[in-house]
Amino acid sequence: MTDTDTQLQPRKKGLTRRQKRRLSRGIQYAVFVAAVIAFAFAADWDRLQNQFAQGDVARQMFPDVITLALKNTVLYTVSGFVFALVLGLVLALMRLSSVGPYRWVAGVYIEIFRGLPALLIFIFIGVAIPLAFPGTEIVGGTYGKAAIALGLVGAAYLAETFRAGIQAVPKGQMEAARSLGFSPARAMISIVIPQAFRIILPPMTNEFIILFKDSSLVLLLGVTLEERELSKFGRDLASTTANSTPILVAGLCYLLVTIPLGFVVRRMEAKAQEAVK
Repeated sequence: MTDTDTQLQPRKKGLTRRQKRRLSRGIQYAVFVAAVIAFAFAADWDRLQNQFAQGDVARQMFPDVITLALKNTVLYTVSGFVFALVLGLVLALMRLSSVGPYRWVAGVYIEIFRGLPALLIFIFIGVAIPLAFPGTEIVGGTYGKAAIALGLVGAAYLAETFRAGIQAVPKGQMEAARSLGFSPARAMISIVIPQAFRIILPPMTNEFIILFKDSSLVLLLGVTLEERELSKFGRDLASTTANSTPILVAGLCYLLVTIPLGFVVRRMEAKAQEAVK
């Protein structure tokens, strides 16, 4: 066979790149649908309904699940987030300070409280502090302890968020403020920090969502019936009724707050990307 005959033979055509992508997506969709169908047929829906979807048990939770449990969860989260916001900003400024000891203290704090589980922080606040300082009482009782525990955890993460936001503000902003006669502290408070807040608003909201979920650890502090948050409220009623429906309702109440906040975060991130473009 000559070279000319070889060139005249039709070349074998394989799948194009677009066709390969379509085939890959088709296989993935087929696997997903097959998994859903298998789960639907394998699950015992009657037992699940009896254990997690009893309407009469769910009705027993209202209105207390909203007026008591959800309200307490929001109070714990907001108080802890405010404390974390203030402490996190102070730590971020210490981390950016030209004074060495400030940077070291802030760095050690951030590394320790980011490395420790929130569970241990709550145990420390609830057990270690009363043992170390007998006779002392934290202002606000359980609410004060929850604010401190959540705040200590959240501040370590918000400090790094603040630091990144402050460093993202163009240095020319500080230089322009100094040229107008602003002191470094006033320029930071009036010019840089407000701009940094706009930059870090999405990750700050994410941290609020994390603290909202971590508020379930408040039960480790020893709460009364009137101080129960969603998780404790659902578990107590589930034990009383010997049914898991209260736990499902409590979970739905968490989603009632976290899903809208997640949507807000995505909207803010989208607007921030549009502003950059």
